[in-house]
Amino acid sequence: MTAGEGRILVRRFDIRWHALLFITAMLACGIASAQTMYKYRGESGEWIFSDRPPDGRQDIETRSVTPRATPGELVVAQEFTGDSIEVTARNSFYAPMEVELVFNSIVGVDYPDPDQQLRWVIPARSERVLLDLASLNDGAVPSLQFRYFYFPGDPNAEPSSDFAYRAPFSAGLQFRITQSYPDFITHRTRDSRYAVDLSMPVGTDIVASRGGVVFDVASTNFKGGPNADQYADLANLVRILHDDGTYAVYAHLNWNTIRVQPGDRVEMGQYIADSGNTGLSSGPHLHFAVQRNVGRRIDSLPVAFRGADGSRVTPSSGGMLSAYP
Repeated sequence: MTAGEGRILVRRFDIRWHALLFITAMLACGIASAQTMYKYRGESGEWIFSDRPPDGRQDIETRSVTPRATPGELVVAQEFTGDSIEVTARNSFYAPMEVELVFNSIVGVDYPDPDQQLRWVIPARSERVLLDLASLNDGAVPSLQFRYFYFPGDPNAEPSSDFAYRAPFSAGLQFRITQSYPDFITHRTRDSRYAVDLSMPVGTDIVASRGGVVFDVASTNFKGGPNADQYADLANLVRILHDDGTYAVYAHLNWNTIRVQPGDRVEMGQYIADSGNTGLSSGPHLHFAVQRNVGRRIDSLPVAFRGADGSRVTPSSGGMLSAYP
């Protein structure tokens, strides 16, 4: 959930990972030329990422990187037109947003019907007039003060219940599930209740478990640890909106390895980043969750993964998850 204040348009973010109420701040706008990233193993077998090639090494992987950042935001603003105040929401995210207004003060204009629900769904990349409040012409200077809250996703969407997700790593590999429903070691909030944690080495290729549109990226964090006060806001992540209105969260990704940006359409199995150990984390792993907006609240959803021969695999703590193409 993100909040703003109507008069001064302040945005606040609360992005503690296990609460994960809403969008992380994105990179600033800019244009950059293509770069090459080199990925190879060090002397102790650890993964090394560099913008310079190592001397005399043949076993290196190269990736062309063109960083193109498009920041997303939702702003609710007001404009006095002479005989009314118009309140408008502008959504630059690549996902619909549910917006709620809460008035602190209204002077000199007609107050909305107290029974009216001041909530709207703003489509991706769009603008909408929320209210047009007529002036009372009573001598008072028209003025509004309000807060606004917004949540990713359309609460009216109808998620598919029978979709089998691809395991979010390369086919032929398998990794241990360290936490899954109904275990609640750290997954104690509604938005993480059905999340799946997969233990894997830093540098493992992470792929999209389902196709969709990227709408949220955090990629520049490089710290991680078990202290919530110190690390909770530092998880690198990608969020991908699916066609049925749900979205997947891939978190604790490695520093500066995310190769998608908001607005990209990705297909199932497409490489998106490397796994890591950023944010609130007790060890290298991937946190995967499918979420939806159920109306001013974000819930996680049960997931089943694609097994051999089209079977459905329900994740369970302590088990192994294998990836199939």
